[in-house]
Amino acid sequence: MAIPSGSHSAFGQSLRKPGLLQAGNPDGYELARVSEQRVSLSALAGHLKPTGLAALLSFGAAAVGSITWGALIVANARLSPSIPWSVPVMAAVLLAYWWYLGGRGWPRRTRVARAALLRARLVPARVFGLAWLGGGLALVALAGLWVVLVQLTGSGGNPTESQLQGYPLILVALAIAMGSLVSPITEEASFRGYAQVILERRYSPLIAIAISSAFFAAWHGPTQGFFWSKLLFFFLVGVVFGTIAYLTGSTLPAIPVHIAGDLVFFIAIWPQDAHRQLVGRGGTDIWFWISVGQVVVFGLLAVLTLRILAAIRLALPAKATAGAPTG
Repeated sequence: MAIPSGSHSAFGQSLRKPGLLQAGNPDGYELARVSEQRVSLSALAGHLKPTGLAALLSFGAAAVGSITWGALIVANARLSPSIPWSVPVMAAVLLAYWWYLGGRGWPRRTRVARAALLRARLVPARVFGLAWLGGGLALVALAGLWVVLVQLTGSGGNPTESQLQGYPLILVALAIAMGSLVSPITEEASFRGYAQVILERRYSPLIAIAISSAFFAAWHGPTQGFFWSKLLFFFLVGVVFGTIAYLTGSTLPAIPVHIAGDLVFFIAIWPQDAHRQLVGRGGTDIWFWISVGQVVVFGLLAVLTLRILAAIRLALPAKATAGAPTG
């Protein structure tokens, strides 16, 4: 790695000290090599530090919500499955979770930083509307992509669905509803809020969105499986929501789309995965090609909508869609 331009002058002056690089003085060359290595390691550390911090905060914040909800629903199912008490308890936990990450509570000295990292800002109605439209179109395209990937690989379904079988309908229905709130709220706060804001301060928007989306995909591995098709799918989901968060300067617009996506997949997509025809066994059926068309048509419509959103973002005052402070 090259020495940063600002370091060339001082570094060159140090090498011009009498006798430092004279013939027969190998210590001078060794000193030069070690100095360059130190500069390179310092530059590398400058990249790793914000990425590591973003990973630590995002996975930690997401884990708080996921582990809490998991413990509550398991306890509810074992102790009193006919009374879904875990749902209102988790609703209170989510309120406290959002309240704290948004800058309230102790310690006071981190309040401003926490609020900036969550970036739960209200934005103009037309920005919200375009974000929801673009996200909804992308959701339809992603649903088609999921079906295509399942038919190509045979890797589908959601392992958590089988854990709800055999319990009272009211507990299952409310658990799915609450699960479709827990994941969007905690994941948008963690990955499009805390992680992506930190990354946007250090990298270009494209790199920041890509890294936060990689975190998002990796987060789903332990529960959904580390299959390449699922990792690709969740990475692309992260790209959509990350783009919306960047273009709007807020984590709020993507949350309703994320909730709708979870509900659609829990109710209509994942339960049908076991019955889909695998391309490797029976070839392509009509649903495969419908899903391919769905990906292409709605994907293009989503891209066009988000491009309009980007143009509106440029036309708005900076404070309306500003990201977190960088200073």
